[in-house]
Amino acid sequence: MTRIRRGRTVRGAILAGSLFCVVAIAAPAEARVTRIEITSVQSPTFDGASFGAAGQYEKLVGRVRGEVDPKDPLNSLITDVALAPRNARGMVEYSSNIMIIRPVDRAKGNHKLLFEINNRGHILALASLNDAAENSNDPTHAADAGNGFTMRQGYTLAWSGWDAISGVTPGTGGGPFVLDVPVARNPDGSPLTGPSLEEFVIDNDTTISGALTYPAASLDTSKATLFIKARADEEPTALPADAWHYDAAGKSISLLPEGTKFQSGKLYELVYPAKDPKVTGLGFAAIRDFASFLRNAETDDQGAPNPLAGDVKEVLTYCISQPCRMMRDFVALGFNQDADAPKGVDGKREARKVVDGVLDWVGGGSGIFVNYRFAEPFRTHRQHIARWYPEYKFPFAWPVTTDAVTGKTDGLLRRCLESNTCPNIIDANSDNEYWAKATSVLHTDTQGRDLGETPGVRLYLIAGRPHGDGVPASGPGICQQARNPLVGNQGLRALLVLLDRWVSTGAEPPASRVPRRGEETLVSSKQDEVGFPTIPGVAYNGRMHGGDLFDFGAQADHGILTVLPPKRLGSPYPAFVPRTDADGNTLAGIRLPDIAVPTATYTGWNLRKNPPDEGCDHAGMILPFAKTKAERLAKGDPRLSLEERYPDHATYVREVSAAATDLQRQGFLLHEDAERYVRAAEESDVRK
Repeated sequence: MTRIRRGRTVRGAILAGSLFCVVAIAAPAEARVTRIEITSVQSPTFDGASFGAAGQYEKLVGRVRGEVDPKDPLNSLITDVALAPRNARGMVEYSSNIMIIRPVDRAKGNHKLLFEINNRGHILALASLNDAAENSNDPTHAADAGNGFTMRQGYTLAWSGWDAISGVTPGTGGGPFVLDVPVARNPDGSPLTGPSLEEFVIDNDTTISGALTYPAASLDTSKATLFIKARADEEPTALPADAWHYDAAGKSISLLPEGTKFQSGKLYELVYPAKDPKVTGLGFAAIRDFASFLRNAETDDQGAPNPLAGDVKEVLTYCISQPCRMMRDFVALGFNQDADAPKGVDGKREARKVVDGVLDWVGGGSGIFVNYRFAEPFRTHRQHIARWYPEYKFPFAWPVTTDAVTGKTDGLLRRCLESNTCPNIIDANSDNEYWAKATSVLHTDTQGRDLGETPGVRLYLIAGRPHGDGVPASGPGICQQARNPLVGNQGLRALLVLLDRWVSTGAEPPASRVPRRGEETLVSSKQDEVGFPTIPGVAYNGRMHGGDLFDFGAQADHGILTVLPPKRLGSPYPAFVPRTDADGNTLAGIRLPDIAVPTATYTGWNLRKNPPDEGCDHAGMILPFAKTKAERLAKGDPRLSLEERYPDHATYVREVSAAATDLQRQGFLLHEDAERYVRAAEESDVRK
């Protein structure tokens, strides 16, 4: 027998030899989805395309509403949740637009939810996992499904908002996916104010204003300070208070006299009194509660059916970049413990996982600026930008370790280990994260020593990649050299299959593949240690993200920053980068055929044109090999030419085929991608 209450089905147990059954009545949940509204259904979608055994897919669009109890320990870590307005039940509410893409015949699916944690409100999974030519927040046509990989695997896909800042006004359409959260206020109802830091990165000659994330609490510029500098590490210069002004609403600033342009190549930092901070940490609860609802609920509070009721056996998350830092903090803060899990007679909550498997791509070695007052989750540390935000801090690594600098003991897995709710995690990065985000701290301790394998976690470097977007044939942009066009798609598909198998059957993936200090593949950024060749016309200065330690004030651990800009206490955390071979290609990690059998040098770093000695953010470089020995010698290039590497076209194709076959055998490349590599080699003009 069943009884439905508060959107949950509670199952009774029939007692042996009795004529009645006992039905447990669930207590009010401390966090849950209260309402799900499906406003449109397109069946089939993708122009009616069919995807192997899974058949056709349909798209559901709507909105989800939820609430959390601010007093519950699983929610109380959310900064300012106690200062948020509450409903009649004493709960704090949030809402988001959602989208679900599922098999029309659900029996044909694999009964697994692939929940993409979107990037600044936008879908990236269909371009990265399915090779779709463009990202769309309203995937409708066959082209939007790309090669159909995730559909051919039978996944149900879902998206919802978690980011309350980076997107646009919350809506009900297919996206962007934006979380609508309340504004925190003082206990007496008056506006909450405090210091906030805005950074404006100027890479053009046209910018005349800068938007503020939060409105100014005062239009008096003497109560704020606008700094300017060219490089991340240099001491900034404060501009006079009469050199700039706010707009009438206090939502943007401009230089004076009116129309003055911000200087290209400069960083402007504004510390100002802001007001009306959003309770952005509710994004953690929004991810947790929506995933839990889709797997466990039959209806919402008003009896509306869960569109995936009874279908979801496992939940996997996938993300690229910014939301992966969100997922690191999601796990670290204990949000993978289901706050809507039933409690026993002793009042203890069942240790129920929300997410079974996490696949992070290019999340780097840091968290996210979201669980703070006046948070700015769109910020991302790189060597040149956003270095003064609270993103990079201990604990960096998944296992529990002790910080040799501060004496703290912690780890990203500590809380979920205590509650027995840790997901299986595959944390994959590109070369760029080592150069631009100090990712070596993910697998070294705070003294720079290698950490061993962590149970339940695999770390992989997909070698020779930039941050992950790839920019084919788009030239250097703001960088000195042409940008690296490679993507991680081929490796990511294989990693998703490995994660799925791990979650479903317990079959462990191959051991982590990252550069190691003990193997001399993780080194300082000095050129002689890295081994990067001296190539005519290519500047090398070893510029990388350092291991900084900041003081944001005494309340920083509670999400309130009182010292802005923060005091820099030095760079005590060792940070390293991958060593290269004689061509400048990374030695360690998963070397896909374009690195194992190269036609160019592919790096994860590049330098800016302005200022010329700073890192070029998320970009890498592509530096093609000379075609002939004579051409190479004429240029003074130390790297062997294509002619010297591959006697003929057939040799090149054979080497690509051998590399692809070996990777497929190891589980790092799927058969279909191995075939694509070989076809691409056959169709190439290498040594033809």
